[in-house]
Formats: sequence, C-alpha cells, structure tokens
Amino acid sequence: MSENVIISEVSGHVGLLTINRPKVHNALSTQVLLELERAFIALEKDSEVRVIVFTGAGDKAFVAGGDLAEMISRDGITHYQEFAEDIHRVFRRFEASDKPTIAAVNGYALGGGTELLLSLDIRLLADSADLALPEIGLGVFPGAGGTQRLIRQVPPCIAKELMFSGRRFKAEEALRIGLVNRVVPHAELMNEAMSLAAQIAEKSPLILKLMKRALRDGINMPMEAALAHEQALIGLAFDTQDAQEGMAAFLEKRKANFKGR
Repeated sequence: MSENVIISEVSGHVGLLTINRPKVHNALSTQVLLELERAFIALEKDSEVRVIVFTGAGDKAFVAGGDLAEMISRDGITHYQEFAEDIHRVFRRFEASDKPTIAAVNGYALGGGTELLLSLDIRLLADSADLALPEIGLGVFPGAGGTQRLIRQVPPCIAKELMFSGRRFKAEEALRIGLVNRVVPHAELMNEAMSLAAQIAEKSPLILKLMKRALRDGINMPMEAALAHEQALIGLAFDTQDAQEGMAAFLEKRKANFKGR
C-alpha cells in the first residue's frame, strides 16, 4: 500500500480528512485506521482547526467496511486483540473529541463505514449513499461500536431490524429514521459539508468545546446530575472573553470575532 491512504488538508479553520483507497472502496485496514488516527490527532492539536470533516475518495464509497482480505487472515483472538481494539479506540477518540466532526458520506457506508458515521457528530449524505450493518451475513456482528451506538441513536426496534437483517438502506431512509442530518445531491455534498463546517468554525472554539462536553457527558447521566453538569459548564462559559465578545457583538450589531479565550 504505497499511496497516501489518508489525505489531510486544512482550509481556514476547517480540517478535511479523506480516506484514500478508492480501488477497494476505502476499506479500513489496520494501516488505514492507524493513519487516520494520527491525522485526526494532528488536526485536534492544531489550534487553527476548529471543525473536522471526514469523507472518502472517489465517487462510489465513503467507507465500504473493513478490509476483509486482512480480517480473514486473523484468528478470532488475534483479531480482537489487534484490529478490534484499535478500531474501538480510534472511533471513541472521534466521538469524544472536543472539536465538532462532520461526515460527508459520498457513497457506500457499509459495516465499519456506518460505524464510523455513528461516531461523528453531524452526518451529511449524498443522495446516492447506501448504508448497512451487514455483518450478520458474514457470520459476525457489528463490532466497531455499531451494536451500542446505533441502538442509542434510533429507536431500538429499528436498530435491531437493521442489524438482524443486515439489509442495505438508502440515504432517504437514514434521514427518515433520524440517523443523519440531511441528504443532498451528490455533486453538492462537499460544498455543503465544507460550508456547514465553516459556519460552525466561526463560533467560539472554547464554547464549542464546553458544549460538546455538556452533551457528551450529560447524555449518560440522570437528569439531575446532567443539569448540574450543564450549570457548572455554562458558568465557565460566561467567564470567558468569547462570551463577552459574543454579547458585545450582538448589542453592537456586528459580527463576533471569537478568539477561543
């Protein structure tokens, strides 16, 4: 695998990660996964980057699952100890990041592709996209967080049907069940994703960080504890220079210039 399997670009305050294996529909091998993790961490550490967009190279696939040629070469325990541990760590890193993430799904998102989507904050789909968790047909089940994330993001009866049957479903169905934010014409997908990313990147990166923590942590807390957590974080938010700038800009009828302080 000699090509750059991950292409990382920065435009303004937006980072773009492209999984670049179009000949195999951007399948996730161990090398791809680890390079994706490294590229993501670099963008996380870049103070100029405020939003990170994920997409796949080519016109056919976002990520068409794991690399089966690699996976079938492993026995069960080796697979668990190596690839499965890696993919759980990496997807959790994306999910727990303080920076907002956007999936620009440009084609097939099957197996690990759907599981990657489930770990990202905002999901935009091309109208040509197909999703699925088809692992049941391979004699396994979604093991990159799919069983746990899907059932928390759509009604349990729908999550079970999709995983038990392994059937593919179209972009419009994904929108209807609330799994994605919007469906756009294929030719407009990247413009839409980058435009949304730029819009979010105009906001305070510090407040985005605090809000993401309120959302991420609170969802697993009882309501009383979650409200207390929110109260503590909003107290921190009000004490920032960005809060003062945002309120002053509103009163002065001008655009806020957030510095992340």
